[in-house]
Amino acid sequence: MKFVVVGGVAGGLSFAARARRLDETAEIVVFEKGPYPSFSNCGLPYYVGGDIPDRETLLLNTPETLHSKLNLDVRVNHEVTGVDAKAKTVTVTGPDGSKTTESYDVLVLSPGATAARPPIPGLDSPKVHALRTVDDATRLGELAGDAQTAVVIGGGFIGIEAAEGLAKRGIQTTIVEGSAHVMPPLDKEVANMVTGALGSLGVQVVAATQVKSIAPAADGPDLVTLSDGQEIPADLVVLSAGVKPATAAFVEAGIEADERGYIKIDEHGRTNLPDVYALGDAVTQETAVTGAVRPVALAGPTNRAGRLIADFILDPENARPLPKPLGTSIFRVGQMTAAMTGANRAELEASDIDFVTIHTHPTDHGTFLPGAQPMQLLMHFDAKTGKILGAQGIGGNGVDKRIDVIATAIRAGLAAPDLIDLDLAYSPPYSSAKDPVNFLGYVADNVLSGRLEPWYPWEFEELGEDAVLIDVRNHPEFNAGHLRGAECIPLGELREQAAEVKTKVGEKTVYLSDDTGANAWIGAGILTAAGVSAKVLSGGVNTVFAYYFENPGAVLEM
Repeated sequence: MKFVVVGGVAGGLSFAARARRLDETAEIVVFEKGPYPSFSNCGLPYYVGGDIPDRETLLLNTPETLHSKLNLDVRVNHEVTGVDAKAKTVTVTGPDGSKTTESYDVLVLSPGATAARPPIPGLDSPKVHALRTVDDATRLGELAGDAQTAVVIGGGFIGIEAAEGLAKRGIQTTIVEGSAHVMPPLDKEVANMVTGALGSLGVQVVAATQVKSIAPAADGPDLVTLSDGQEIPADLVVLSAGVKPATAAFVEAGIEADERGYIKIDEHGRTNLPDVYALGDAVTQETAVTGAVRPVALAGPTNRAGRLIADFILDPENARPLPKPLGTSIFRVGQMTAAMTGANRAELEASDIDFVTIHTHPTDHGTFLPGAQPMQLLMHFDAKTGKILGAQGIGGNGVDKRIDVIATAIRAGLAAPDLIDLDLAYSPPYSSAKDPVNFLGYVADNVLSGRLEPWYPWEFEELGEDAVLIDVRNHPEFNAGHLRGAECIPLGELREQAAEVKTKVGEKTVYLSDDTGANAWIGAGILTAAGVSAKVLSGGVNTVFAYYFENPGAVLEM
């Protein structure tokens, strides 16, 4: 059997390596458009920032090593520019521009994507570079050596990582993001903490704004003009405004794709053409939580897909379908880690799913041991069944561990209260006896059972002037920042005043708050026993600060 693989790196080479292990006799030809068949895409921003000092470290395998180890015929600087599905051939343009044809029994497409190029005047300036290839990273690293100012267009994974790297090199860096906040897949209260972490690095974030034009300068920095009228000088511009699938030749050959050019595949990676498969950044998949069909451009799912497609072709009796992706992802920003899995609030609302959100603010290990670092976790779950739908976190140590555990729980089909029962490793340097994941389960169980009724920062402005707000913190904490109109009744005094509160509020609901929600939950129990309807601010004032990060004074009194 002869396999032709279009594209190397994570997708194509994962397939090719697995196919070789399953069939020593197969002929496997890999066409890679660029000069590097196997490199770490995810490491590119860290090379620009100097965390990876040696460019060669990014290069994982060469055509020679791939031939020696796996007997793969890897042809770099060869671009597949056409497919004849009836003849089962591909047209290939070589490094000298000549065209040849190659036959196949099975064609596997992993063409990846290229940096999207918005219609911005001046985008062809020599100071503007994407960050998708090793050569991109090399050029950016060279330019960064002399740069004093930089603009990063786009605040996604690559944009944030590139901005951090440039800032570490002493470059005054600005991120321009068209959405309401950086990292649009994150919910607002977590994304705002990313903005804060970027600010601690000296990176300015301009959100809900587009780059209108770039005025190239032969001598000195380019001038980047924004849609809000700002003008920012830039010795270097990083283009990270999304991607475009590199699929035009394959769509022209009859492969079914969506309106953006992303290839449609089934649960085994098959396209609509016989013996043609696809994977990686250029395809769409049905996501696990909402069923939405979209691209999921992450290394983990791509590597798995390569293996599973090879299994399906060469060992179908033991093959498993491609798992529906959760989109579990993580990134560093300064001393902080941000991570997510499953669906966010916008996706759940768009899918008309009735869900509940909870917020907690644990530490990575017991506070009695020095060095405990705070984190913010949020979790979405089905309001009726408790099925976990998504989670996000940001903080110091331990965020990665908690999001990975929740991703596993989602894949296993656990409900949120099932997190209580997880037997997680505990020792004071690593966790607490009630692990933050267990604690999410406790809170979710209280919500689903009706013992706890949460309310949220975004509801504050809709409460009205006659709403009753009580903050149960002590007066110094209360004075440091509390919701406008809130009355301070410390938790230690609330029992004595519960009857008075009942007389005062009557049938009204009391909206309780504190710093994290834990003491307000105790307060709710006190008031409920006195016959008062009470709700607890999810995550407390800490979540309010995060949600209204840009203007906390809109809802808080200091």
